[in-house]
Amino acid sequence: MIVLRQCIACAVVAWLPGAVIYRVPWLERDRRGGLDAEERLFWAGVLSVAISLSVVLALAALHRYSFDRLLLTDAGVAVAAAVAARGRLRFGPGTRHPGLTALVPLALVLLGLWRFFPSSEYVIGGKDPGTYVNEGVQIAQRGALVTRDPVVAAVPPFARDLFFPSHQRPDYYGIRFMGFFITSPESGAVVGQFPHLFPASIAIGYGIDGLTGARRTVGAWAVLGLLAVYFAGARLVGRTAAAGAATLLGLHVIQTWFARYPNAEVVMQALLFAALLANARAHVDRDRFFAPVAALLLGLLLFLRFDAVLGIAGVFGAFALSRFNGQRPSLSFVAVFTPIAAMSVLYLAGPMRAYADLPIVYLSNLPWWGYAALGVLATTATAGVWAAARYPDLCVRVVEWTPRLMTGILAALALYALFIRHPAGRLAAHDAYALRTFTDFYLTLPALLAALVGFGLAARRGFWRDPALFVTIAVFSCFFFFKVRIVTDHFWMTRRFLPVILPGALLFASAAALGGRGARRPAGAARSLIGVVFVGLLAVDYGRASRPLLGHVEYAGLLPRLERLALSIHDDELLIAESRDAGGDVHVLALPLAYIYARQVLVLNSPRPDKATFAAFLDWARTRYSRVLFIGGGGTDLLSHRYGVESIASERFQVPEYDAPLDAYPRFVRAKEFDYGVYAFTAPLPPDGRGFDLDLGVRDDLHVLRFHAKEQADGRTIRWTRATSYISVTTISPSAREVTLWMNNGGRPPAAPPATVGVYLRGEPLGTVVVGSGFRPYALPVPAALAARAAAADEPVELRLVTAVWNPHRVIGSPDDRDLGVMVDRVTVQ
Repeated sequence: MIVLRQCIACAVVAWLPGAVIYRVPWLERDRRGGLDAEERLFWAGVLSVAISLSVVLALAALHRYSFDRLLLTDAGVAVAAAVAARGRLRFGPGTRHPGLTALVPLALVLLGLWRFFPSSEYVIGGKDPGTYVNEGVQIAQRGALVTRDPVVAAVPPFARDLFFPSHQRPDYYGIRFMGFFITSPESGAVVGQFPHLFPASIAIGYGIDGLTGARRTVGAWAVLGLLAVYFAGARLVGRTAAAGAATLLGLHVIQTWFARYPNAEVVMQALLFAALLANARAHVDRDRFFAPVAALLLGLLLFLRFDAVLGIAGVFGAFALSRFNGQRPSLSFVAVFTPIAAMSVLYLAGPMRAYADLPIVYLSNLPWWGYAALGVLATTATAGVWAAARYPDLCVRVVEWTPRLMTGILAALALYALFIRHPAGRLAAHDAYALRTFTDFYLTLPALLAALVGFGLAARRGFWRDPALFVTIAVFSCFFFFKVRIVTDHFWMTRRFLPVILPGALLFASAAALGGRGARRPAGAARSLIGVVFVGLLAVDYGRASRPLLGHVEYAGLLPRLERLALSIHDDELLIAESRDAGGDVHVLALPLAYIYARQVLVLNSPRPDKATFAAFLDWARTRYSRVLFIGGGGTDLLSHRYGVESIASERFQVPEYDAPLDAYPRFVRAKEFDYGVYAFTAPLPPDGRGFDLDLGVRDDLHVLRFHAKEQADGRTIRWTRATSYISVTTISPSAREVTLWMNNGGRPPAAPPATVGVYLRGEPLGTVVVGSGFRPYALPVPAALAARAAAADEPVELRLVTAVWNPHRVIGSPDDRDLGVMVDRVTVQ
């Protein structure tokens, strides 16, 4: 029954309204009915998705979104369209029926289902993917783009700096979690960092199948992207070349990675290529139905990512060039796009003002030639519109020479970037070598050369069949390869070429290898065989590179751990998480606990909060919450004599995370470790008179600062020190005379420096020891005067360890890249 309900919901959201609107007997229905059956089905899906996303954004902007309202609205749109058409929804006799060509998009869907799932379990904070997922779940749960967070609103003004100090900015007050801005601490208004189109689709996925559906949304977008690239390419270069390009894209490591990993680039890929196809159908094929469709799809991109303006600039640049060819944008296109663009301006200037500030800063730092290029583009567009109406002979020349000039300029820039461009002055290496990095790691040089040849051949044969596609790919390529940082330090950092450049390069490379629409004569058997072999070799190369990802699920197993942790926290309890600067990753769990599992969570702003203010906050919190908890992994100086702390639980687990080397291809899957303790704040505890005795590695999180995570060695629980590490000594007697540390140098090789450890109590040196192999006690005397001062202190006393560290990766080539001091098992002050 649940599966049936999910299937019905999917059909209503992703097929019904678009299918009905596509069939209404207006705007020459028989023309679009003459398209291939598989493309008609594609347009039904694209239209439905665009309508559903528009409904989500509109309702969420009004704080009225719910999944049931979305279903009712989509069904209402379909019914209204059917009524307006008086039920005449059947295509005419010229309608094409499904044929063998329908097997190609079906095969692409199956390819995507095989390679793009299962989706990652990336729901934690700290980076873009978790922000997207939590934004989407917030829309689904709270029904708004800007949500009211009652935990933020409840924090008294005197305690705000503990958790979200003001950034003194006009566009937002402070940071709730990484990726979420507080716009008003009084009302608790919080908005996500990124535009909401992709999160809106995540909200739809959440409505269909909960958190599983939300995670799978990115894979669905990637499948739609394959289809959009195929259909746009089939119209321009033919089905064979388009099928080859879409297959290569589905096999590519970057498409495979990001199809499983939350990101907005795959959404842009699907919507922009669909928009380019609709634009060509409208303004070249003269099918009036597709003009408002293209405008709607391009307008929605303004709610996705700021760099979508490059795609819009490509389309409008093509409009300017098309004036020389006697074409002009449809009035229906302008009528639909203009209000959407106006709403996007209000959106970016309103709730997304902080996001819009980054592109503004970026544009303000463009080099002189960047402004010159923009000026030339604007001047050319203006002159083109003017000249097209007055100089017919000039128009003929422009129509003839534009494909040649664009091909020549693009080829010259590519060869310059490949073989000549080097860092100099303000030109950084990652900018200078961007195209080389893309070519060497992700495309291959033969594929790039084939793409350049294919671009020239396709432009000569059919530039004016789809000028927007040519111009858009050229604009993206020039902009990203000549300005934007591309470094191979992680798959996530190489996503900028995914939406347009990679599929565009594969389209033209396949067209060069397999032949394209408009070729003067059919390719001979030998040439066809060479082309097939070339594409096949690329497929093998791409498939080999992406094979390790097929069995990998980023952060697999994280969700059950999060659910277990969420269940241990009651609805009337407050959880305080360690700071982002505490040296661990525990703070990233706070975001999903709050915005997916609806727990009341605050994140400390500093690993050393003001203890008097924090104690006052705890006094206030006890009047509002049944219990105040803390979660951390050892990096917060929080202990105080003003309150007590009781250990509740200790947890340690690992999840798979892909390798992320700098300037090298990711090599293997490593383990990302989460090590934390959960504590409850209590009333102040009386001293027990037994002195201080701490077993490191066992519920010691609040006692240690700047240590590495808990480990076990030689049957003991231990922690490695860093260059400087701290221990909070909560109990010290005036009669204490000795600090004893059980330590081990961890088997340092001869090439590493000696394991010297300087020990300081309350800032005063106690002495220095050289730690040997094996665990042994190292005792240092405590002067009587120092013990008396420490015992009289109002707060716990700091024991500081200053260690000569070494790095196993640099010294012996080990995968361990930490700066290690010594192993500490136990500390006593007696």
